[in-house]
This record gives sequence, C-alpha cells and structure tokens, in this order.
Amino acid sequence: MTHRDTPAELSQITASQALAQFRRKALSPVELVEDCLARIERDNPRVNAFSYVGAEQALEAARQSEARWLAGEPCGELDGVPITIKDLTPTRGMPCRMGSATSNPDGPWDTDAPISRHLRNAGAVVIGKTTSPEFGWKGVTDNALHGITRNPWDTRLTPGGSSGGAGAAAALNLGLLHQGSDAGGSIRIPCSFTGTFGIKPTFGWVPQWPASAMSTLSHLGPMTRTAEDSALMLNVIAQPDPRDGYAGNPRCPAWLTPPPPDLEGWRIAYSADLGHVQVAPDIAACVEKAVGLLEELGATVEYVDPGFQDPIDTFNTLWFAGASQVLERLDEAQQQRLDPGFLDIARRGRDISLQHYLDARRQRAELTAHMASFHERYDLLLTPTMPIAPFAAGHNTPPGGPYKEWMDWTPFSYPFNLTQQPAASLPCGLDGQGLPVGLHLVGPKFEDLKVMHAARLLETRLTPLQPPT
Repeated sequence: MTHRDTPAELSQITASQALAQFRRKALSPVELVEDCLARIERDNPRVNAFSYVGAEQALEAARQSEARWLAGEPCGELDGVPITIKDLTPTRGMPCRMGSATSNPDGPWDTDAPISRHLRNAGAVVIGKTTSPEFGWKGVTDNALHGITRNPWDTRLTPGGSSGGAGAAAALNLGLLHQGSDAGGSIRIPCSFTGTFGIKPTFGWVPQWPASAMSTLSHLGPMTRTAEDSALMLNVIAQPDPRDGYAGNPRCPAWLTPPPPDLEGWRIAYSADLGHVQVAPDIAACVEKAVGLLEELGATVEYVDPGFQDPIDTFNTLWFAGASQVLERLDEAQQQRLDPGFLDIARRGRDISLQHYLDARRQRAELTAHMASFHERYDLLLTPTMPIAPFAAGHNTPPGGPYKEWMDWTPFSYPFNLTQQPAASLPCGLDGQGLPVGLHLVGPKFEDLKVMHAARLLETRLTPLQPPT
C-alpha cells in the first residue's frame, strides 16, 4: 500500500479514519499495527495498561488483513483495525487471568467470548488484553498479578476502573477500539478520568458469556476516543449470541445512523448533584458549561433532579452477593491470595439473607420503573460522570478523604446499572488541575441512539482532550 495521504498522524488516528484510508489504499493495516505496537513498547511501561501484548499474533492478523484490502475483499466492518480486550473477557490464544493470582496461568485459552468472536469475525486485529482489578471488583485498577495501572495525564494518579487499562490505552491511542465492562461504572469512571468516550449500552444489547458474577448489573461496551468510533464498534459487538443466558431485546438500534442536524424539540434534564452528591466546584462548572452547548443545539434544558434517594444500599447488596459467588470456587488457601478488599465484600455478601437480597431486587425494580416514568418527560438526563478528580494510584479511595469504599465516590454511575439504562461519559473539558472531566449522558432504556446522537453532536463543539506528552 502507498503511504497515507492525510494529515492525521497515526498516534491520533481514529478507527473511522483508518478504515477510510484502508479503502483508498493510503494506509496499510500492517503499518498501523506496527505503529501501535511500537508505541505500546514505549508508553506501556509508564502506565501499565496491558496485561498481555500479542505482537506476533497481531502482526500476522494485520498481514492477512492487508492482503484482503489489496484484493479489494475486506472480511468485515473492522478489517485491520487494532483493538484491545479487557482481561476479564476470554479471547482465544491470549491469557484471561481476571486480574487474579488465583487464576490458572496455563489456561487453556482456547475460547472466544461473544464479543471477542464478533470483533475477530469483523476483521479486527486484537493486539492485547488490558488490565483490570481482580475480578473487576472496584473503581480503580491495580492487582497483585499485574501491578498498578496509571493515568496518562499524570502517572501518579489512577485512571479509574475497573476498565482502567482500556481507559489508559484509549487515551494514548494504543489501539483504536477498546472493550470495557461496566457493572457499577467501570466504563464511565475511567473514561471520565482519562478524557475518553465510553458507553454502557442498554443491558442485553451486547452478549455476555461466561456470565458475570455481577449478573444483570454488568454491561459490555466500547471505550474509544470518539463517539463515532464507539458507534462503529457497537455495530459489530451488539449482536446476539446463543451462549448469553441473559439475552435482552435482540432488535438493536442502527448504531451508525447519523445524528440529526440539531436537538430542536429535545427536552433534557440536568441534575448537577442528583439531589445528594457533593461535587467539586471546578468539575461542576466544567460540566455546566458543556450542558449549555445543548441549548445552543436547540434543546430545552431543565435543571431538575430525577427524584430518587441514593440507592447505594440496594447496589451494595447485589454487588456483595455477586462477589460472594467467587468464594465458592476457591479453597481457603486461594481465598487468602485475593485482594483483601475483594475478600471482605465477598464475605459480607455471603452473609446477606435471602430476604435482604429479595428486598434489594424489589427496590431495583421500583427504581427502574421510576426512571422509566421520568424519561417519559425527558429525552436525556445529564449529570457529571464523577464528582471528584483522579486521585493517587494504588488507593481504593482518595487518601485522607471522607470515602470508605469505592462506591462512595461513584454516586453518578451505579444507579444506572440498577436500571440497565444506556449511559455514556463524554470528555467535556479540564478541571482546575488540568485533568479531564466527564459529562454523563443517561438515556431511556433501549433508546441508546439518543445518547449516541447527543454525544456525537456535542463532541463537534468540544475540544478533544489529549494527555500531555
């Protein structure tokens, strides 16, 4: 293939741009993958975003993709695009350690989860696996097996979690599309902390197998540098798979449908604090400025809270109960190798009574119905994604702060895992420390295109964020 003929540097190129250049034979998948691998070799030692890099596998897949493009016969929508998969997701030929020293280092690694299979079938080149805390249990990313993952904006700080490796990789464009998972904010937290875009789609759009220990709290979705690239990825991964025991509505949206020219007629609710959250003033100001852009796009924005009390007790009951399932597979010696924080919540989950668990299920259903009623009046609900800035890496909560557990500092994310609504984090500027701020867009269940279209329109009016080099 000939040398690329557009000004976009490979370190900044998006998946949409790369595919356009492949079609014109202006860029080779081999050239793009070689560039990604070279930058991983250079940048990963300082951020620790990868639990595994499959350089030879990726280069061979890229060479096969190049041959298909030269013949004018790409095999799918993502042919030749370098991607990453989270360590929690089985991917054939690559370790899936779940961030845990209790996992078998010898595999076997012979099966693709649905999301891995869909991406490979579309021609995507898997360059590696990204880091997660043990079993994805918390909102930061570190584990005894792979160490601490760090934020590219300031390596003293956390990128969030549990998809922190994907967030760091996306911020540095170490791969163009990244898979995350989100059972309480694990896509949106790192996207906010790293200045990237990510969406937790409506539960059931993206199939899961094996089933998450967190059951129907857990959503799989994309983490990318642009909302357009996330739509491109969703168009591939949001396909049914018969192994998914919690399959949702199989009639997915047409993800690549272009957004409307404006938001005339849209009614949007903006809640700065959900009525009970303390938000850092510089973050609140940044988010409010971004919300103003929606009015410029023609939407009617109302300052209104959604009207529910903090459901943290409901969430924790279901979360802890889910964590307790892991203990059933481990003997006492293995349990002692677990992250102490994870072991604590798993043991607390084991003590939850059936009645307490069923009460939480009922409360969840009531919250879901409440939000369905709320969205009869509003197309979207907007909030900050995070109330605080990234804090010191290697800690579960900000040192010296008022928070006891990771759920205490993520109050905007977990309610919408309970309701299974689509929710995205869009980078909307920098706080007073020069760190990224995320705008949280929540849509009605099954109305993911409203979230995606608003995000795509907003990002044309916002300055893309790039970590300092």
